[in-house]
Formats: sequence, structure tokens, C-alpha cells
Amino acid sequence: MTLGFNYNFAPVLDVDSNPKNPVIGDRSFSSNADEVARLGCAFFMGLQSSGVLSCGKHFPGHGDTDTDSHFQLPRLSHPRATLEGREWIPFRRASAAGIDSIMSAHVVMSALDTRPATLSSRAMTDVLRGELGFKGVLVSDDLETPDVGIDFTDRHALIVVRGHDYRDDLQLLRTSGYIGDRKSTRLTPV
Repeated sequence: MTLGFNYNFAPVLDVDSNPKNPVIGDRSFSSNADEVARLGCAFFMGLQSSGVLSCGKHFPGHGDTDTDSHFQLPRLSHPRATLEGREWIPFRRASAAGIDSIMSAHVVMSALDTRPATLSSRAMTDVLRGELGFKGVLVSDDLETPDVGIDFTDRHALIVVRGHDYRDDLQLLRTSGYIGDRKSTRLTPV
């Protein structure tokens, strides 16, 4: 039976390295980075071989946080070596294997930037695209999440418009309706 789905925001490529993490937990394949990479790649390859676009999430890693980013902005102070040696392994392998898209994490990693990774060209362009070699489409997690740094009270939305250089991926648009009620609106460039 065909259901018509053509894009799945999966797999979760986060390494479940913090038992106090309130949001990743059993959404992750494992607490072992190599196992997450192996199973995550198998999962997305299965999707893509069936004609379904895949999306690995949440770069640069949400598995070691102790805060649910849907309610409060997590901050990690791990040295870069920890990020490279654990958090980025699944994303590096998925990038090399041709995953269609990767979703950013609303997480501040002080080794990279003072801003959330979603808004950081250092994280998304320099590291994900430059160092890890990702060539697909970048997407963001929920932009109405508190503490991300985007103020929706003035009816602005951040939209991903292209999939190459993250600094050029975002275009600020003004809507003629409210974002919260999800009604159909006409978008006007700011």
C-alpha cells in the first residue's frame, strides 16, 4: 500500500550519551557513536532507496544535553575533540554516504559559537559543509522554540531557501498573518 510520504525527518543521528537527556533518549539508536552511524546510515539508505527523502538530526549533536530544546536552549561546553570524537561521527558518515538533508540543533556549543547552531555559520557552513563534507539541504528544527533568538512577535519567519552556504540559505520574510495560527498567508520579502 502506498501512502504518498516523500520526506521523513529521520533518522535521529544524536548519540545518547547523557542518561539525563529529557528529549533524545530512546529516539537515538545507541550511546555508541559508531553504532548510531551504522544504524542511522542503514535507516536513511532504506528510506532513500524507497524514494523517500531523509533528514539526519540534530547537528551538531543533541545527545549529551540535559535540557529539552523545545522549552529552553541547551548549552554544552565540551571541547572540540569531544564533538569530533563522538557527536559528529554519525553526521560525518551520513554526509559521506549521501544523506539528503540534515536538521540543525537549537544547541549552543561553546567550542563553536556563542549562538545556537541553527544560527551559526561556523557550525553549519564551516563545520558541517566544510569539514564534514555535507552537500545536501539544511533544515531547521522548530523555529518557534523559546530562547533560539528569533522574535516572532513582529511576524517574521526565517525560511531556508537554498541548500549550499548557510549564510545564503536564510531569507527573512514578513507574513501578512499570524505564524501561530498557521493560516494561509502571503509572504512578502523584508
